[in-house]
Amino acid sequence: MLNQILYKEYVELQVLDALSKNKTQTSISQDLSMAIGKINFIAQALAQKGYIKIGNFINEKDKTKYKYLLTDKGLEQKIAVTKKFIKIKKAEYERMQEELKKYESK
Repeated sequence: MLNQILYKEYVELQVLDALSKNKTQTSISQDLSMAIGKINFIAQALAQKGYIKIGNFINEKDKTKYKYLLTDKGLEQKIAVTKKFIKIKKAEYERMQEELKKYESK
């Protein structure tokens, strides 16, 4: 269960980061190798949580294009989840270093 939660947070972090850089859902879908529908679903969930605001480009002829604005709450979440993943990755790195030392000493 914990791994599923971490994975979900990691995916949300990746999408949140990409949306905050004003990437399109299509480009995010390609970059992350995910269906565009899943990206849209995650974007809507992030908006419901108050992490992003979604709006149309006013002067854009193609009204299907959207602009994503990271909210203060979204920035706080992005920082918190990033810190959590850095901590996890550091612990994994340290475990791997210890295992490598064991193999090298044999």
